[in-house]
Amino acid sequence: MQFFWPWDLSPVLERLNRMEVRLAAELLNLRKGVEKMSAQLDALTAEVTRNTTVDESAITLLQGLAAQIEAMKTDPAALQGLADSLRSSSDALAAAVVANTPAA
Repeated sequence: MQFFWPWDLSPVLERLNRMEVRLAAELLNLRKGVEKMSAQLDALTAEVTRNTTVDESAITLLQGLAAQIEAMKTDPAALQGLADSLRSSSDALAAAVVANTPAA
């Protein structure tokens, strides 16, 4: 026994096929977007980690300076030596920042 279907389904099938192709393209675009966003998130995470490390280093430096100043507070010559050392380090750091900052 053969079944007879009175309607032509080819337009429906063609439309479904076009929808499938569009969906596949959209999924590909979505995947590319997710991959790009993932790479950006990885870069942001690395930068946050780097900044946290720098912040922690700065805190340690300031705590060390405070301890040195406290220990030298009754010795003007030692305080002057510390000030001279800090000035020298500050000048070197400023020069490094200028040398390594890209032109705008």
